[in-house]
Amino acid sequence: MSNLPDSLIDLALRCADAAGAVARRHYRTPVAVDVKADASPVTIADREVESAIRAILAAERPGDGILGEEHGSQDLNAEYVWVIDPIDGTKSFITGRPLFTTLIGLLHRGVPVLGIIDQPVVGDRWLGVAGRATTLNGKPVKTRPCADIALATQAATMPFHQVEFAITQASSRYMVWGGDAYAFGLLAAGFIDLMVEAGLQPYDWAALVAVIEGAGGVITDWNGQPLRLGCDGNVAAAGDPALHAHVLAMFKERR
Repeated sequence: MSNLPDSLIDLALRCADAAGAVARRHYRTPVAVDVKADASPVTIADREVESAIRAILAAERPGDGILGEEHGSQDLNAEYVWVIDPIDGTKSFITGRPLFTTLIGLLHRGVPVLGIIDQPVVGDRWLGVAGRATTLNGKPVKTRPCADIALATQAATMPFHQVEFAITQASSRYMVWGGDAYAFGLLAAGFIDLMVEAGLQPYDWAALVAVIEGAGGVITDWNGQPLRLGCDGNVAAAGDPALHAHVLAMFKERR
């Protein structure tokens, strides 16, 4: 069992509830879309969802650190650091597709110990806590066995040029696109076998670790190292540990 206090789990769930209420209010409405410096889109929903979460954390956990996509970071050396992606999949959000999620992660001394992947329109919520079984809508879920990449269904947000992605795409049985963090949740629930992504930011991966691991999967960087602040954000996740090991061996062989 995890040593994480239940009070922090309850707090994270309440943050997700508040975030979902804001996201649903703006979903499929004519929100203005701004373009950030990295050319990614952002809307009032992104900003207000993060603000709603931050308001709760400021009131109840003022000594904790926060790393958010839209409103910056504070106290990243604190014992507990909350990592927030208010709308992961903003392109899905602005095109009316219910594939976006809110991601809430919690680091304890730099190690991911809690993650929520919340889809507030469909009503899907994954909860991962270190040392506990991952749940989807309150029921335990598990990844599925698939040790052979030739039989694997792989997902990715979009194609990218790195050779690591090219060799897994060519080797997988099926390839599906889009879904962002929602697809990682589907991996944890046993519907997808492999995900390979490049250049993720901490707010993209922090919530995923406990969800994937608590369902029996493995998620690391492309060298097999745990995901921590400062990593390059190149991520490989597999439902079957044997598949994950095989994929990393493929990466090493092609370098």
